[in-house]
Amino acid sequence: MKQQEERIAMRSIKRLSNGISREMCAAFGSGMFSGAQGRTLHFLLAEHTKSDVFQKDIEAEFGLRPPTATALLKELEQRGLIRKEPVSYDARRKKIVVTEKALQYKECVLKGLGELNQKLTAGISEEEMQVFFSVTDKMLKNLAE
Repeated sequence: MKQQEERIAMRSIKRLSNGISREMCAAFGSGMFSGAQGRTLHFLLAEHTKSDVFQKDIEAEFGLRPPTATALLKELEQRGLIRKEPVSYDARRKKIVVTEKALQYKECVLKGLGELNQKLTAGISEEEMQVFFSVTDKMLKNLAE
């Protein structure tokens, strides 16, 4: 076994991201949704009753660039899981609405991602989670500068 190398934050984050992606694929089985689709659908299903959701909200929530968010939403729309509807107060904006088909997956998506979050955070205290969130927020801010 080689000597322990200096730990590099981005390598750890990438390994964690890869592990989460593998677990998400397993949670949704046989290609029901890609990881990005599952995460986005989870967000939409959780938020759709609270307020209107727009593409900018998806971009902000997941740190996506507009073309990536557009492609992701187009995939969900083609699968019949969402539709875009104009809002009365701004003709340029279209809210994202979950369809009845998406609502059929609600329990599966919420359960799958909830279980994954529990698995991911098992044995980690609330204080440790607050430190984790503080550090990741600072890292995201550093990247935005």
